[in-house]
Amino acid sequence: MPDFLLEIGCEEIPARMIDAASLELRERVQKLLERERLSPKGTISHLDTPRRLAVLAAAVPNAQPDVTEQVTGPSASVAFDDGQPTPAAHAFAKKAGVDVGRLERVTTPKGEYLSATVTKKGRPAAEILAELLPKEISSIYWPKNMYWHKPAEKFVRPVRWLVAMLDGEVVPLELHGVKAGNQSRGHRILSNHTVPVSAAGAAYVEALRAAKALNRTEREQQIRKALDAATRTVPGARWREDKNLLDTVVNLTEWPSVVLGNFDRQFLELPEEVLVTVMRDHQKYFAIEDVSGKLLPHFLAVLNTDGDAQGIIRHGHERVLRARFNDARFFWQTDQKHSLRERVQWLKQVTFQKDLGSYYEKTQRVQRLGSWLCEGIRQKGMTVRAGIVHKAACLAKADLTTELVKEFTELQGIVGGLYARVQALDPDMKGDAQEAIAIAIYDQYKPESMEAPVPRTVEGAMLSIADKADSIAGMFALGLQPTGSKDPFALRRQANGIVKTIAEHKLPISLSQLFADARATYGGSPVEGKFSGAVDYTGAVRNFFRERLEFYLRDTLGFKYDVVNAVLAADAEDVVDAVARAEAVRGVLHMPEFLAIAAACKRMRNILKQAEEKAIKPTEKFEYLPGSASEEKDLMAYLETNAPRIESHRTAKEYSNALVLLSTVREKVDAFFDKVMVMVDDQRIRANRLALLRTLLREFSTIADFSEIVTEGKG
Repeated sequence: MPDFLLEIGCEEIPARMIDAASLELRERVQKLLERERLSPKGTISHLDTPRRLAVLAAAVPNAQPDVTEQVTGPSASVAFDDGQPTPAAHAFAKKAGVDVGRLERVTTPKGEYLSATVTKKGRPAAEILAELLPKEISSIYWPKNMYWHKPAEKFVRPVRWLVAMLDGEVVPLELHGVKAGNQSRGHRILSNHTVPVSAAGAAYVEALRAAKALNRTEREQQIRKALDAATRTVPGARWREDKNLLDTVVNLTEWPSVVLGNFDRQFLELPEEVLVTVMRDHQKYFAIEDVSGKLLPHFLAVLNTDGDAQGIIRHGHERVLRARFNDARFFWQTDQKHSLRERVQWLKQVTFQKDLGSYYEKTQRVQRLGSWLCEGIRQKGMTVRAGIVHKAACLAKADLTTELVKEFTELQGIVGGLYARVQALDPDMKGDAQEAIAIAIYDQYKPESMEAPVPRTVEGAMLSIADKADSIAGMFALGLQPTGSKDPFALRRQANGIVKTIAEHKLPISLSQLFADARATYGGSPVEGKFSGAVDYTGAVRNFFRERLEFYLRDTLGFKYDVVNAVLAADAEDVVDAVARAEAVRGVLHMPEFLAIAAACKRMRNILKQAEEKAIKPTEKFEYLPGSASEEKDLMAYLETNAPRIESHRTAKEYSNALVLLSTVREKVDAFFDKVMVMVDDQRIRANRLALLRTLLREFSTIADFSEIVTEGKG
C-alpha cells in the first residue's frame, strides 16, 4: 500500500492560525479517506511550517475495494407479461449491468420483486483524491481569508505550489489554478529553490530537512537548545519559560536560531510587567532573569535563519527594542500628570458597549454590585473589606484613558494596579489599604483562562466577579448571549472566570442571586429601556451558567460526566457546594451499595414517571396501612430514624458522612423491590407505595440524583 502526501505551499501563514488549520486539514483528509473506503493502515501525521501545511497518511489502499450488493427492481407482476420480460425488466437489467436472464425473483413483505447482484468496481485512490481534495482544502476555516486570481478563489494566503503523491506517483489534483506535482520548496532564504520529492513518507521529510525546513517538534527542540546555549553566556541567568511565546516562534520559523541582545540597564526602572509585555507581545523576545526571578537587561530573539555571525541582526533588534522602551517610559511619565481619580470622569467619553453606555456608567454599576456582593458574603460569615472593593471598582477602568494602555492594550488592569500603587489615592489612606486596592485593580481581569490563576485576594475576587457579571447581565438582557461557536463578547470566558474564582476562593455566592443583582443595577437607567422584552433573562442565565459549571467540574476538575450530571441535577446554584458534593459522590462510587442504590433510583424514577403518565397520583405521605408489606414498613421506619441524621450531616455539608449513612439502606431497598409490587390493583396501597418511593427518591436526591449514575459494567 502506498503512502500519501499532500502539501499546500503558500505565502507565510500567520503563526496563530497554523495549529488549528493543520488539525482541521488532517481531520478532513482522514474523514475523506474513511468515507471513500480508503482508510489508511498506518498513522496520519503532519509537517507544518509558516509556508506549508502538509499531511502524510501511511499505507493508503491503491483503490477502493469492490462492493457487491443486491439491487431491487420492479415487482414481478410489472416485470413479466405471460412469462416474458417487459420493457421494465429490460430497463432494470440494463441499469444493473446484467443480462435480463440473470435477474432473480425475491420475496419481500410487499410481494415478489426482481433483484440483481451487482458488483461495483472500486475507483483508484488517485482519481478520488484528485476529485475531492480541492473542495476539502477550500473548506478549511480561517479567521481571515485572502482573495486573488478569481473572485471565488480564497485561502489564508496565496497558494504557490502543491505536492500530492501516492508513493512516487503524482496525484493530478488542481487548486486555484495550481497543479500538483512532486516539487516542494525549502527555506525561503537558506534554500530558496525547488526541492524534488522522490516519494511520500520519510523521503519527503528528509528532503525538507536537507532544504532547511524542519517539522514542528524538531523546531521546538532546536529553539530550546539555542535559548539554553545563548543564556549560558550570561552568568547566573536563565530564560523565562513562556509556552505561548514558544508556540508562536515555532510557527514563525522553519530553521530557527537564537541571538542574545542587550538593553540599557536604566530601563529596569520601569515596571517589569511593561518591559516583558513589550518584549513578548510586540517583539516576540524571551526575557532573561536571574535565579531569584528578577529581570536582567538582556533578551533572546528567535531568528528564521542559521545565525547572525556579524551581529547585524542583533544590533537591529536592540535598536528597535530601545525605541519601544523609550516610548513606554515616555507614556509612563506622561500618564503621571493625571491621577486615576481625575481619569474616572474621562470614562464618560469611553464607550463600553453601544447599548450599555459608557465605562463611567459601568463603573457605577460595578460599585453597587460589588457592595451587594460584599454584604452578602459578610452575612454568611466571610471576612471582606468592602471599602477596598468600592474604591477599587471606582478606579478599575480609569487606566483605559492612559497613553500606556492605548499603546499596549494587553496591559489594561495591570497599568491601573501599578498606577494605584505609586499615586496618592487619598491623603489619609494607609499603605496597606492602598496596596490592597492596587492588587484588586491589577487582578480584575483574572483568570484569563481556566488554567490561569484567579485574583489573589477576596477583594480582588469581588471586583473581578462584579465586573464580569455586569457584562454578562447586560449582554444577556440585550439578547446578545453566545450561540453555537460564536461568542463575540467572550462571555463564556468571563463566566468560566466567575465559576473558577468562586470555587477557588470558596465564596458563598448564589449564581441566581448574583445575576438578579447584576440585572438590578441597570434598573431605572436609560440603558434598561434598550433591553429585549423577548428574552427570558433568568432562564437563559441559569442554563448558561449550568453549562459553565458543568464544564468546570468535568474538564477542569476531572469529574466523570455521570457524577457531574448527578450533582447538578440536585442543585446548580452554589459552585462551592457543587464541588464538595461531586467530591463526596466520587468518593463513594467504589462502594457496591451505591451502585445498587443508583440502579434502584433509576427504577424508582421510572415507576413514578409511568404512574404520572397514567395519571396515578401518590398519597400526600406514606401511611402504615393494614395491607402494607413488612418490607415497605421497614423501609419507612429506616427513613424516619435516619433521615434526621442524614439531614444533620447535609446541613453541615458533611456530604461523605451523609452518603455513607445513606448507603446502609441498601438491604432494605433490595428487599422492598424483591418482595413488593408497587403497581398493584388496590388503589390505596398503590398510591401509598408510590408516596414511599417519592419520599425515598427525594431523600436520595438532595445531594445528587443517583439515577444519573452509570451503573452498567460496574460493580
